Amino acid sequence: MWKKEDSKPQGVAEISTTQSGTATVANSNSNTQSNALVSPSAAASISQGIRIKGEVSGKEDLFIDGILEGKLDMGGASVTIGPNGKIKADIVAREIVVRGSVTGKLTGRDRVQLWNTGSVVGEVQTERLAIEDGALLRGKVETGKPLGKSLEAASSAAASGGTAKAGSAAAGTAI
Repeated sequence: MWKKEDSKPQGVAEISTTQSGTATVANSNSNTQSNALVSPSAAASISQGIRIKGEVSGKEDLFIDGILEGKLDMGGASVTIGPNGKIKADIVAREIVVRGSVTGKLTGRDRVQLWNTGSVVGEVQTERLAIEDGALLRGKVETGKPLGKSLEAASSAAASGGTAKAGSAAAGTAI
């Protein structure tokens, strides 16, 4: 008797669509560990052997294990660079995890994490930075919360002498 399972070859990934519309990949060969490299929350991936030149943007989490040159803008999503990933791009995302090689400016709104296999050459801007022992980081680093507009306005008012505020306070007390 013919069975659906018998018709597919061993080691081929099966893609099924869930009710929410996102694709999930189930590997039928249990001996491979490639699923362990992919972030469990990553909705999209650029696998090893794929090369992209240009601008990539989106709103879903992304796992990159291939080659990317250009610009990557993921806004409020998470970007994970796999151990085989080679990126020459400026990256903007909520969270950036580097396991491979990145050359460019990384702007992680919440966090940038460098694993021991990761290397970054360029600029890193983030609120929180985590670097494992063995990671490589060469370039400029800016961490911490960015200065708010109210702090910048107060510092510019102090630099100008604050004459407007002092004058109005003095006029108010003279009456």
